[in-house]
Amino acid sequence: MADYLVRGLGFNGSVRAFAVSTTETVGEAQRRHDTWPTTSAALGRTMTVAVMMGAMLKGEDTITVKVEGNGPIGPMVVVANAKGEVRGYPTHAHVEFDLNEVGKLDVRRAVGTEGTLTVVKDLGLREHFTGQVPIVSGEIAEDFTYYFVKSEQVPSSVGLGVLVNTDDSILAAGGFIIQVMPGTDDETITDIENQLSKIEPVSKMIQKGYSPEQVLEEVLGKDNVEFLDTMPVQFKCTCSKERFGAAILSLGEKEIQDMIDEDGMAEAQCHFCEEKYHYSKEDLEGFIDEIRAQKS
Repeated sequence: MADYLVRGLGFNGSVRAFAVSTTETVGEAQRRHDTWPTTSAALGRTMTVAVMMGAMLKGEDTITVKVEGNGPIGPMVVVANAKGEVRGYPTHAHVEFDLNEVGKLDVRRAVGTEGTLTVVKDLGLREHFTGQVPIVSGEIAEDFTYYFVKSEQVPSSVGLGVLVNTDDSILAAGGFIIQVMPGTDDETITDIENQLSKIEPVSKMIQKGYSPEQVLEEVLGKDNVEFLDTMPVQFKCTCSKERFGAAILSLGEKEIQDMIDEDGMAEAQCHFCEEKYHYSKEDLEGFIDEIRAQKS
């Protein structure tokens, strides 16, 4: 089943809800970065929450998430937009530990329990919105729950999960975000808390074949949710040979000439998708000609 996201309302509009399946999307990131299981879980959870946060945006708006803990993975950077497209990378892909005390991948140890979670929203305005909070657990879901409350003042519950096969491929991945709107009564909040305490991990639901709609029905109760719309989700990078070429062009004539003299070519690699772009001696000489033409 292709990955997709569903938006909904709960309890007569007093709750905003998102759920998403990201198995193929996280799987694409795993293949491109050759992540080991614990890194896959950390990056996959971050991509999953980012794509749901992207769905809260409009038009050409984008969101950049940076999880920078003191664990061996190092900083993770994920970018998502309002169209269900997401890309991301870890600093160190090959991080692995034994399972933790409850038999799960030890994401907390890999990410670290100290550091910062930063969210930057590019809403097409002159200034970007930036929110930053300390990492409170390193498990990602709890960190984003804390972010929503502290930085955006929206009481939220975030559920994220990634299951990994023995061959390092992704077995199941997905998540949900439940947000309580202002004025919601205590009885509704208690109902949601009770429901959340009873559900199984979202990754298990996805593994069993639950759709995002069924995930929200499990989280909120079948009679308490109204679905608004759905959106396809995919790993998609915005890099291109032209874009990297523009970056090389901006280095200036001397640096480009140095590339020609030292290596006779240039190679650029995208952090987000690992795609490599090659520039021949003729390509580089063309850049120099372009620079000289602009000066004349």
